[in-house]
Formats: sequence, structure tokens, C-alpha cells
Amino acid sequence: MRSIAEALSSMLPAFEPLGAERVHLVEASGRYIAREVRAGFDSPPFDNSAMDGYAVRSSDVESAGPGRAVELPVRGESRAGVPPPGPLEPGAACRIFTGAPMPPGADTVVIQEDTQRVGDRVQILEASRSAKHVRAQGSDVSRGAVLLHPGDRVGPGEIGLLASQNIDHVEVYRRPEVALLSTGDELRALGEALGPGAIVNSNVYALTEMLRALGVIPVPLPAAPDSLPEIEAALRKALESDVVITMGGVSVGAYDFVHEAFVNVGIEPGFWKVRIKPGKPLAFAQFGGKPVIGVPGNPISAMVTFEILVAPCLRKMLGDPRPHPQPVLARLRDSYRRRPGRVEIARAVATREGNEIVVALHDRQGSGSLPSFVGVNALVLLPSDKAELAAGERVEAILWGAGLTSERSPFDVLA
Repeated sequence: MRSIAEALSSMLPAFEPLGAERVHLVEASGRYIAREVRAGFDSPPFDNSAMDGYAVRSSDVESAGPGRAVELPVRGESRAGVPPPGPLEPGAACRIFTGAPMPPGADTVVIQEDTQRVGDRVQILEASRSAKHVRAQGSDVSRGAVLLHPGDRVGPGEIGLLASQNIDHVEVYRRPEVALLSTGDELRALGEALGPGAIVNSNVYALTEMLRALGVIPVPLPAAPDSLPEIEAALRKALESDVVITMGGVSVGAYDFVHEAFVNVGIEPGFWKVRIKPGKPLAFAQFGGKPVIGVPGNPISAMVTFEILVAPCLRKMLGDPRPHPQPVLARLRDSYRRRPGRVEIARAVATREGNEIVVALHDRQGSGSLPSFVGVNALVLLPSDKAELAAGERVEAILWGAGLTSERSPFDVLA
């Protein structure tokens, strides 16, 4: 039986990125950059004003101050979206608005609040040093500068930056298709009538959403009954995708045929069983280098092993160079007794209390208890060698789902 670290070490090499594709910028959100992106021009593309006011030569207004106004004639105006005005003559001012190009000859802007307009002249009430309130050409981004590196994730800020450079297409890593194959005579699709002994195949819906949240393309397949030939046929269909995840049939029951079907189809076994609770009977195999993962059929086991073992691998395949979640330190609200021997991933609700994060473990930690995954925002990592954890003891937790939220605004306590 492998540790979680050993299992990840065996799995990750099989999840290399699949190559690049060119997509429109509006379709790039959540994707990972595959090729370096550089700026095509300076930003700002010209010297422009950061404020409404008057563009002047700093030397013409250096004597201005309380009781010493400098009066200048106003020569035209500059506003955003129109060609810049002609050169500004010495001893004159140009009305200017935010974002408008600086007239040649002007090197500073006196904000409107420090002026007094008198007909076609303006009184400058405060001096303004050179370059004050001026956004210099190329001060934000210079032509040829690297905007995004391979492995950078595209989000709203990245889209805004690329759009400002008029970059409408980018090369990103391809999103893998991940087939989801459930096995079990008892499984029914959502909305089907449930006869005696039948249950809804909730796993396929939960894992489909977890895949979609990661950014991969889920390919949910119809559940295969507990029949070796039908599982083999379903596996061959699933292997048309880039990654295969089977759910159920990896334990040791009389009708758990997945291991045998793997062999018959030509899937090469890697390992079976991981020292994790819940989710011990996880299997990993490959078909010609294509990853095949068998997660347990118990709903919580399936979701936990997906989050801890499968999700980092898929993030790597998406092109993420930092695919592993980083836990935070938290304190247990209540004591907890457990059987040692495996790392336990406990579902919990995390809240901030003062300067600390406090986690309250769900009172149901069984591998089949779906309510224990409702409303939780943390997965608490309980070490394998501890049977008892005291209230207030420090533990590591992976913030999950919405993370830390509150009914109160953080600005309620800020002046």
C-alpha cells in the first residue's frame, strides 16, 4: 500500500500537458498559457494626463504658491480619443482631461483643484514639478516586454492586459477530455425510476462538476452493469478520451470486475491501494501511456480521492506548473478520536476567529455520507500516527470550495 506522496509520485509523470491550441481571448479564461506573449506596443502609447486640469511647462509655474498665483493664457484643449493638439508655446497652458495626450512642450499637469479659470486665462495656484500627474509613454508596458509566461493562468487581469494590447488570440494548453465510467447493477441515471435495490448514480454528477470546476472536459458515460464483457466494452469506449476515471468495482467484492477488465483490455496496472481515509482502494494504471484511475464507489471516497490525488494530476495536464493545493494552519474546535494508520481527510467548516482559522469537523466522517460534503469549505489533514487530537490542536487544512466567507464585510472593522 502506497502513501499519498508515493501515489502522486507514480501518477504525475503520466499527466504531461497535451500540446497547445490557439483560442480567441474571450475563450481563454481559466486556461494556461503555452507560449510566451509579448507586448506589441508601448502602454500607454503616448504621454497622457492622469488628472483633469491644465498642461503646462513646470518652469512657467514654479513660482506659484499661496498668495502667488501665476496667470497664463489658455491655448486650446486636449481630450481623450482625439488627435493631440499642437505644441504648447512657452508661458501658456492647455486645458487637459484625464487620459488625453500631453501637448508637445508641456511636461506637467496642474490639477483643476489648484487652478482658477478667468475667461480665456487660468490662474495657477500651486506649482507642479516636472512629470507630475503625467503617465509617460511605455511606463506601464514597453514594446516587446513579456506579458505572460508559459504556465500562467488566464484570468480577468490577464484578459484585460492582453486586450489592452489588442491581442485577440493566445496559445494555451489543450484541455483534456476525461471519461467518467461508473460500474454497478444498482446505478440509475438522474430522473429514472428507482426499483428495489437501485440508487441514483450520484458519483457521476458530483465528479462531472468537480472536473468542470478544474477546467477539463468531462465525458460522463452510461453506467456499466456488473458484467465483465460490458465493463470491457465500456472501457474501450472510455479510452477514446485522454484520461479515464472509473468509479466503483475496484474493491474485493465478488462482482468487482474492474481489475480483471483492465487486464483483458490491455490496461497495464500501476498500483492499487493508498494509505488514505477515506479512499484506500484507489487504483492507477495506464493504457499506452494514457492515465486510467479507478476511484472507490463510495461517494465520499470518490470525491476525496479525486480532490487529493486526481485533481493535482489534471491541473498539471492543463499546464499548471503549481498543481498542488497549499494547506493553511488551523486549530481544531473540538477533540477527535480516530483509528491511526492512514492519513485521514476530514470534512470541516472553517471560520476565522480573530487571527486564527478554526475548523469544526463534520460529525459524520463515513465514506458513504454525502451530507458530510455539504456546506464544508475545508479538508483537514489528520496525520496517520495520531489516534487522539485535542481541541485547540493545530492541524493543516486545505481550503475548499468557496473558502472563507462571512456575513460581515471586512471593511466593517477598517476605518
